[in-house]
Amino acid sequence: MSKHGKVLVAMSGGIDSTVTALMLHEQGYEVVGITMKTWDYASAGSSKKETGCCNLDSFNDARAAAVHHGFPHFVLDIRDEFGDFVINNFVDEYLAGRTPNPCVLCNTHIKWRALMKRADAMDCEFIATGHYGQIRQHDNGRYVISKGIDETKDQSYVLWGIEQDVLARTILPLGKYRKTEIRQMAFDFGYPELAKKAESYEICFVPDNDYRGFLKRKVDGLEEKVQGGNFVLADGTIVGKHNGYPFYTVGQRKGLIALGRPIYVTEIIPETNTVVLGDEDELQKSEMFVSGINMGKYASIPDGMEAVTKIRYKDKGALSTLNNEDGKVKVTFFENVKGIAPGQSAVFYEGDDVIGGGIIQRSTPLFQ
Repeated sequence: MSKHGKVLVAMSGGIDSTVTALMLHEQGYEVVGITMKTWDYASAGSSKKETGCCNLDSFNDARAAAVHHGFPHFVLDIRDEFGDFVINNFVDEYLAGRTPNPCVLCNTHIKWRALMKRADAMDCEFIATGHYGQIRQHDNGRYVISKGIDETKDQSYVLWGIEQDVLARTILPLGKYRKTEIRQMAFDFGYPELAKKAESYEICFVPDNDYRGFLKRKVDGLEEKVQGGNFVLADGTIVGKHNGYPFYTVGQRKGLIALGRPIYVTEIIPETNTVVLGDEDELQKSEMFVSGINMGKYASIPDGMEAVTKIRYKDKGALSTLNNEDGKVKVTFFENVKGIAPGQSAVFYEGDDVIGGGIIQRSTPLFQ
């Protein structure tokens, strides 16, 4: 019998998930390793290429670590589920003029639920991953995600969508450590090469980081359908033609047209195949609407609640006021923030704790 219970550990073959599994094994948990195959890496290019999740070599690395330390390991094929949900959403979001975050969607709707389903089948009390975050039960009984102590590695932003029933059974061992300590642990466990392994932040199904090429391959005739739309200024003045609105994102500066000064994409209007350009100060916004809210620390958001809101992974966050409006949360920033991109996640914090999060919605266009 294990000392702490049976835990199903998601193992990608990378340093963080490997150390997670070995750490829990050493602590006395009955560890079962599982590697999720989300994408056909061979069809995406060389299987030797590292991606944002794992590749075929990484599957073998995960299995080897499990075998060496005497706990079972399985591969779970979720390619169909992943593709139908995550990849289709990725394409649909760009076609809707938004900038998706597929890793958030995959974590919250695919990987965690797949882990829970297999954990139940294997009588595992817990699931664990190598994310840098912390989970605890608050005084009100709800489970709350908090930032990891290593601010440079904290991943609480991408975990906002995990629901309460799943959080109650999730262990995140790395949240109390810094990345340098995890690398040392990998070395101490006998994996010096893993300890030196570089990290990749690419999307697993876009291994070359070329999302535009991916969209062209996924949607027949996309270029022909969307090319030739207008670049316009905020007042509607046409200043040029573009290659198609799905190939641009809010905040983009490169690959536009020359206007004699730095310009940025400030708005995307798919209905008219229009890309709005403007100066950097036109990216500054004071408010936004967020939908698809998943609550963390509290069951609801009281109107007028103050919180620090992050609008992207590496964002430091900005002080804001939250109000409920027509099923959405209206976020009003104390000071303007730059580059609010519809489709990205907005996460609300109270100190280090995640209050909740959702998806940024399109603002009302300046003109139609």
